[in-house]
Amino acid sequence: MIRRWTGLVALAATLSGCGGGGGGTAATSTATTTTATTAGGTSCSLADRQAWALAQLQEWYLFPETLPTNVNPASYTTVSDYIDALTANARAQGRDRYFSYLTSIASEDAYYNSGASAGFGVRLSTDAVNRRVYIAEAFEGAPALAAGIDRGAEIVAIGTTAADLRTVSAIIAAEGTAGVTTALGPNTAGTTRLLRISDAAGTRDVSVAKADYSLTPVSSRYGAKIIADNGRQVGYLNLRTFITTADPALRQAFASFRAAGVTNVVIDLRYNGGGLVSIAELIGDLLGAARSTSDVVDYTVFRPEKASNNTTRYFQPTAQSIAPMKLAFIGTGGTASASELTINAQIPYLHPNAALIGTNTYGKPVGQIALDRAACDDRFRIIAFATQNSARTSGYFTGLASVVEASCQAGDDLTHPLGDPAEASTRAALDFIAGKSCTRIADASVGTQSATGEGKRELLTPAHPDTAQRETPGLF
Repeated sequence: MIRRWTGLVALAATLSGCGGGGGGTAATSTATTTTATTAGGTSCSLADRQAWALAQLQEWYLFPETLPTNVNPASYTTVSDYIDALTANARAQGRDRYFSYLTSIASEDAYYNSGASAGFGVRLSTDAVNRRVYIAEAFEGAPALAAGIDRGAEIVAIGTTAADLRTVSAIIAAEGTAGVTTALGPNTAGTTRLLRISDAAGTRDVSVAKADYSLTPVSSRYGAKIIADNGRQVGYLNLRTFITTADPALRQAFASFRAAGVTNVVIDLRYNGGGLVSIAELIGDLLGAARSTSDVVDYTVFRPEKASNNTTRYFQPTAQSIAPMKLAFIGTGGTASASELTINAQIPYLHPNAALIGTNTYGKPVGQIALDRAACDDRFRIIAFATQNSARTSGYFTGLASVVEASCQAGDDLTHPLGDPAEASTRAALDFIAGKSCTRIADASVGTQSATGEGKRELLTPAHPDTAQRETPGLF
């Protein structure tokens, strides 16, 4: 369901979360409440676009008191750099870590409507200390998986031909993880790279061309299933991103849980950077068979002078809804925005029976509206509202580890498929549901993904990610 507000902006559903950052820049992922009406004029000169961006911030920004008055637009050669300068004070306070950004209307609409993107169709995880890059996930219908590259494989070297192959270790040593992004080339169909891959089958060189594909939000291989664990039936759901096409897949998954009498569920959001708020609220409904239509899923709160846009979303149980006794949410530092909203919404109802498994989440309790300057294909995703659960809990800018009432520390185990009961985080989630003790996630700072026996890993994110990379951290 798309919510709409009266006024200048028609708000639909998108917050922005984030992943780790290549080049020192945190990426954002979206969980929006917006499809905006066209704003601004038709001139696309740099000065006019900058002036338009400033006007939108002054009118809608959630933190107007942080906007500087001494930033000269002439000092910046792009609108994005100007926006970054205007939001620098909020960023220094940890409240807007590049969450407000300029993107393309056309490319964003393509992603949110169908998951359309171009690339190899993999999610990359980096161990910067040991200078290594791994495949954290490979997507169905995309080039990499078709070439036999899947979760757990390591990219040892990258080149355009055998003659210019460079080891990943050398690339990171010379250029940091941002050098890996550069080596992989632009996300345009036809871009071809020779990748030296090492996995259980051995080491080999594979030539892969980037192509257009549509990201499936719930994997056909492991996205939804029922795990038999010591006589207990546990529903497992892995959601990659909050986009429109997740709706039927989620309903189908929960219908199967309901038909099997499942009352304990693992929801795997470990790489999910966010997306549409409407999909997060649908998950709330699907978990809300025991909720009444007067129970609150979440509140959306704008700055005081925009309070007429505030909304309250109540539960709307569906024919597929279940009433869980225990919920285990798998998260990492790549879990942000709409993913965090989904987790936070359950805390006041399930209390310690809703646990965070893995590591701390990213920390993005705020969301964006979308303001369009159609003549220039400019969409300004601007942080304009905060989200709160029914207990009015919000402000978790350092992640959910200090907010959830129960948590269990676990690694992201690339040696096993996602959803495999032997995979470290999945195993910890099943053990939580079984009532076993665990070590609480103690770190209340922004989390990073961890791997057993290795250095800390983070999803690889370029300094200037496109919409798909913001919502699907690590996507290439």
